[in-house]
Amino acid sequence: MITKRTRVVVLTGAGISAESGIRTFRGSDGLWENHRIEDVATPEGWRINPQLVWSFYQQRRKKLLHVEPNSGHLALVELERFLDSFLLVTQNVDNLHERAGSKNLIHMHGELEKLRCEECHAVEVMMEEKHLGEEILTCQQCGGRLRPHIVWFNEIPMQMQEIMEALTHCDLFIAIGTSGHVYPASGFLHKAQMHGAQTIVINLEPPENISFSDEFYQGKAGDVLPMLVRRWTQE
Repeated sequence: MITKRTRVVVLTGAGISAESGIRTFRGSDGLWENHRIEDVATPEGWRINPQLVWSFYQQRRKKLLHVEPNSGHLALVELERFLDSFLLVTQNVDNLHERAGSKNLIHMHGELEKLRCEECHAVEVMMEEKHLGEEILTCQQCGGRLRPHIVWFNEIPMQMQEIMEALTHCDLFIAIGTSGHVYPASGFLHKAQMHGAQTIVINLEPPENISFSDEFYQGKAGDVLPMLVRRWTQE
């Protein structure tokens, strides 16, 4: 049972975005869009070949212009509107949750639509056509080089203290479309359960951390979430 006072934390992973046409992060071959992870998703890759990394993320940024939120994203918006206490944490770097209407949202792995200055650390939304070319852009405030506002391997995810605080105090934790093997998000399920929360997992396949779930719904988020949210909010 969920009431308006139930404190809910939701974690979303690549599965919910895949239903909108965004390819998942990587497969078992260690490649992402035919690139080695080390070459395009690490600080070392950026240092060695910034143009390759820049071009790679520019293609990902352009993709955002051609995808739309799906029924799973929209169901989470309805759930947030129903509850007094709701936090959505996403591992995804796309902007589909925002475009669907989610408000209380943390992008723990960064955001594609933003760039960050390496010098003054200013962060700006830069998604106009002039920002999507192959030339690396410079900061409008200090002239420093801009990098993707993305958490790469060997970098610390964003707002972790806030996330951990929410996991400690939530009544219900829901993991959606995530494989359960990418640290530290893979530990959220156990963390919430350990502090007394009920835990629900929604995924196409049982994730690696399935043992920490109280309920498992196998299927697409776009099919399962609207059904669950309708049941919870009507009850």
